[in-house]
Order: sequence, then C-alpha cells, then structure tokens
Amino acid sequence: MTERMGFIGVGRMGANMARRLKDMGYPVVAVYDARPQVAQSLAQELGCRAATRLAEVTEASDVIVTVVTDDESMHGIFGPPKKADSLLANAKGKLFINCATISPKVHVEVEKAAKKAGAETLEGCMASSITQAREGTLYLMCGGTEQAFNRAKPILEKLSASMRYIGKAGQAANVKALVNMVMNINTAALAEGLALGDALKLDLAMLREVFSQTGANSRVLQTDGEDMQNREHSCFFSAAHAAKDSGIALSLAKEKGLNLPLAVATKKQYDRMIKEGLGELDKSGVAELTFKGRHKSRKK
Repeated sequence: MTERMGFIGVGRMGANMARRLKDMGYPVVAVYDARPQVAQSLAQELGCRAATRLAEVTEASDVIVTVVTDDESMHGIFGPPKKADSLLANAKGKLFINCATISPKVHVEVEKAAKKAGAETLEGCMASSITQAREGTLYLMCGGTEQAFNRAKPILEKLSASMRYIGKAGQAANVKALVNMVMNINTAALAEGLALGDALKLDLAMLREVFSQTGANSRVLQTDGEDMQNREHSCFFSAAHAAKDSGIALSLAKEKGLNLPLAVATKKQYDRMIKEGLGELDKSGVAELTFKGRHKSRKK
C-alpha cells in the first residue's frame, strides 16, 4: 500500500517535492507551514488538508517530509511529545525524512527523540535546485539507519535522479555541510575572478568560455557565471542560506581544531551581504560586492 505523505515546511523546495510526489501517485494528505497562507494555498492546489498543528500532520500521515530553515526550527517541530504541539505526539510507526541543511548534531538529537517515541528518522540532504525538486531529479545524501533508508527508498527514488546512503545519523549532514562550504567558496572565488576581468575590460563571455576549458572551471561557473555577468540574481539558493551553511561547516572545523581561512573569508562575504540588505539575493549576488561600482549603484 502506498504510504500517506505529509509535509512540514512548504516553501519553494518543500512545495515542489509535494507536487512531485502527488504527480507520482503518492497521497499527499496534509501540509503545514509557519506561514498559514502558504500551506493553505498549496493544500488547495493539491486537494489536501492545511494543518494548523504539527500533530495533525503526524496523525494523518505515514511518512512526513520536513524542510525547515535552521536548527532552532528543527528543535521546535520535534519538541517533546507532551509539548503543546509536536510532530512526535503519537508518532509510533511513523517515518520522518528531514531534508533541511542543519547541524549534524541536531539530526542525531532528533533521531534519538523519534526513537524514544517509537518513530524513525532519515536525513535526506539535498544538493539540488527548486527546479530539480519539481522534476524529481534531486541529488540526495541520506543518513540514518539502513532500515529507515530502505523504507524511504521508494519515495526518494521518485524525488531524485541519484542518491547515496552515507551512514548513520549526522553523517549525511556532515557531507552536505562540506558540499555547501566548497560551493560557497567557489561562488565567491568566481565573483572575484569575473570582477577583476571586468575591471581589466575583458570580454566576460570570452573569459567564462576560457574558464570553462581550464582549471578555473566549476559547476558554479555553469550555474552562476552568466548571472553574475548580467546581474541576474533571482533566488534559488539565498546568500542568507549560504552564510548559515558556511557557519555549520566552520563549527565542525572548530570542533576538529582545523583552520579554514577560505571558508572564513567566504562566510564574511555572505555575512556582509546580509548586513547590507542583500541576503535574499541568490548566492550569485556575492558578485555585487566584488564588481567595481556595483553595490553602490544597487543601494541607490
């Protein structure tokens, strides 16, 4: 029997994942968001319940996908079962697939709390875009028990083009933190390279082509290079999220006694974007800080 699906956090990623599973024949029975109007709009589109309480989603669903913003939000939805409202209320037998980029230790804490409530959890860390969530072509890094992974696998196969089981709770989140740390460094480096090329009055289309054929090539060049040149920063992965995710990686480095100067410098750039009111731009918007004269013109 196809398991009933619930969603917590139905912003652009969560909503597109819900749409995809609905298209694939999974009954999406309940959605919840901290912004009630967002949940109501998606519920009307999908023909399901817009839950007003977390516990409603657990009650209605067999598998619950969560896509929340940060550690605090994760702690909030997975509070003690006796809390006024919690996903863990009457959660025995349920499976929670947690897809947000949060601290690995929080994934471990949530797994322990869920196990105590008789439920299972799985990290389903995503390294993909909003469009890929809708098309079912995500790349997923999974962490938790093999039992939870095997139960979730048929669902995840409908959402992804590829997935990898990393290991126990926290391990997939470790890998995701490193993925985003390196991506953010590459993005900031590309912005600096293109900015210097612009200052030297080089043709940036030509420069990007040369980069693509040399050691300067990267996935970020493919996804963000033209946007940096054209100042097109429609948000797929915000600068605010980049700052948060680089912070997670730096916390892990601190725990291990490692100094990562490039990661530190990159986080400072994204922190500066937030301070300057640019945090909701796409991560490619870091180019606004590097191209000569750009940021001042944007502020005006």
